[in-house]
Amino acid sequence: MKVYHVLFISLLMMSTEVSLFSQPVKEHGQLWVDGTKLKDKHGNITVLRGMSYGWHNWWPRFYNEGTVKWFHEDWGCSLLRLAIGAEPDSGYIKQPEWSRELLTKVVDAAIKEGIYVIIDWHSHTVKLNEATTFFTEMAHKYGKHPNVIYEIFNEPEKASWPEIKAYSTEIIATIRKIDPVNIILVGTPRWDQEVNIAADDPITGYKNIMYTLHFYAATHKQWLRDKADYAVKKGLPLFVSECSSMFANGNGKLDYPEMQNWITWME
Repeated sequence: MKVYHVLFISLLMMSTEVSLFSQPVKEHGQLWVDGTKLKDKHGNITVLRGMSYGWHNWWPRFYNEGTVKWFHEDWGCSLLRLAIGAEPDSGYIKQPEWSRELLTKVVDAAIKEGIYVIIDWHSHTVKLNEATTFFTEMAHKYGKHPNVIYEIFNEPEKASWPEIKAYSTEIIATIRKIDPVNIILVGTPRWDQEVNIAADDPITGYKNIMYTLHFYAATHKQWLRDKADYAVKKGLPLFVSECSSMFANGNGKLDYPEMQNWITWME
């Protein structure tokens, strides 16, 4: 399954709304994880709603201050996600300076707008050395800002959970040496769908980490919600950082009824 990204809605499950058209970071401040729930500085359960940019190396024209302002003020987004492509041509590994320039434009604009922003290492395979360098730099540059959320592995494609867990533990330790508090999102096997496997053997010893669940409504139905329900019941905090109503390959019909089922489930 290969996902072709355009702009996908990013929804965080659990309750309590982040106010639209406000400055969410000013209102909610430092986020933290309590059990399976994301909470704000007041201890209130918090939900973030927003958009994920497409791969920066294929859609660089959207990575600018203007889109950030538009998403916040016109769409009411409280969260944006930067899909920083790691491996493809023109990706971060091959063109780090150009990639860093695009990333910085959007993150700086999100901080200015007072919204939250996910810095996503958009890779399908384990790239430990490259990811370590990347997140060391990101934590030093942005770790002092409560706006920032780190997504350390977009969608593991073939890696097993033990491999993902070992990689994630290394990256989490790297970030925590610099930034002790901001939320870290951990990928799960098979394009962030085997959350049940992670729930049976979660990462321990670190606070403020959550596990990503991705779905495409025309492909992923009740069976995936059942896996997510199992994970939550086991105490795994889930974060939906990417989803859409189409098929997982980016083609086909928009399955509005099934997307509504997902929205209802997340609410």
